[in-house]
Amino acid sequence: GLVCMFLFSLIGLYDDLKKISRSNNKGMSAKAKFLAQSVAALLLGYFLLSNISDPSIEQSLLIPYIKDTSILLNSFLYIGLIFIVIVGSSNAVNLTDGLDGLATMPVILISAALTIFAYVAGNIVFSSYLEVPYIQGVGEVLVISAAIAGSCLGFLWYNTYPAEVFMGDVGSLGLGAILGYIAIVVRQEIVYMVMAGIFVIEVLSVILQVFSFKLFKKRIFKMAPIHHHFELLGWPEPKVIVRFW
Repeated sequence: GLVCMFLFSLIGLYDDLKKISRSNNKGMSAKAKFLAQSVAALLLGYFLLSNISDPSIEQSLLIPYIKDTSILLNSFLYIGLIFIVIVGSSNAVNLTDGLDGLATMPVILISAALTIFAYVAGNIVFSSYLEVPYIQGVGEVLVISAAIAGSCLGFLWYNTYPAEVFMGDVGSLGLGAILGYIAIVVRQEIVYMVMAGIFVIEVLSVILQVFSFKLFKKRIFKMAPIHHHFELLGWPEPKVIVRFW
């Protein structure tokens, strides 16, 4: 987990340093950043695949709300799922981090929720009672997710409007990747997409804006990601931030 965060934070650090050296917002190209993220995600996928002890649980996609329902993935689909979740989560948090504290609070809430999932999945008694798959050793992950929640809560004091400290790409890419990684380890990828609703909406707003403009030469939103749309509607920045929280 920490290796995951380190790899993606390293990509973000390089991007931030390029922006600082150029004194503008042009860091790494989108293609170069995506390529670096892809390599890191595939390495993590291979690592997780080679360390599976019980494929029937650890290689299954759980379907929430439907009792005893899961889809057993082959190795190719499993690595593909890891790729989508980690790279998607990393970029989603990065897109959301456009206003002071906007991304930080959702990271705190999601990491706190994943801490509970990690504890339950790693406890044979609670996992059986709550009908969550028991995954041996996954309880150790709660140390990381709890540390993320606590450290981001302290960071929020200085990051909330008006921000004195910014997380930059080094923070947003790393935090997004580690949240996705933990969701995979505790086998709650679909639930994670629900918890990360704000991040998903931010990404979808960008995708819809690009497709609409390319196909119809019209913009759906005044500006994407969607938090800028509300800013241009005249909402004060703190109002946008707190409503999104």
